[in-house]
Amino acid sequence: MSADRDSAGPPAPPWVDVAGLQAAIARFARERDWEPFHSPKNLAMALTGEVGELVEIFQWLSEDASRAVAREPGSARRVRDELADVLIYLVRLAAVLEVDLDEAVRSKLAANAQRYPVERARGHARKSDLP
Repeated sequence: MSADRDSAGPPAPPWVDVAGLQAAIARFARERDWEPFHSPKNLAMALTGEVGELVEIFQWLSEDASRAVAREPGSARRVRDELADVLIYLVRLAAVLEVDLDEAVRSKLAANAQRYPVERARGHARKSDLP
C-alpha cells in the first residue's frame, strides 16, 4: 500500500501520470512502423544521446548562465526541445519495459528519504557518505 493512501480512502492520485503520453508515443511509433526498432537497448542508447544534446547546451556556461538558459530566446526553444526528446525516450523505454513510472518514482523517493534524512542531508550535496 502506498504511503500516500490511507486504508479507508481512495488511491492517491498519480505523481507521474504518463498514460496519455505513452499512448501518443506508441501511436506515433506504430504509424511509422518503428516498433521493431524500439528495443530497450536502442531506446536507452537514444535516451543517452538526447541527454548528451541537453548537456551540450550547458557545457561551458557559468552557474548563473545555466540558470537563465531557458529564459533566453536564443536557447529556450532548444532547451524545451531537448527536454521533450529526453522525456519521450524515457517514457517509451518505460512502456516497452512495462515499468510503472509512478510506482518507480514513489519507491525511489522513499528510498532516497531513508538514504538522505533531512536532518543529515540539508544544505549540502554529499552522497550516501553522510557523516
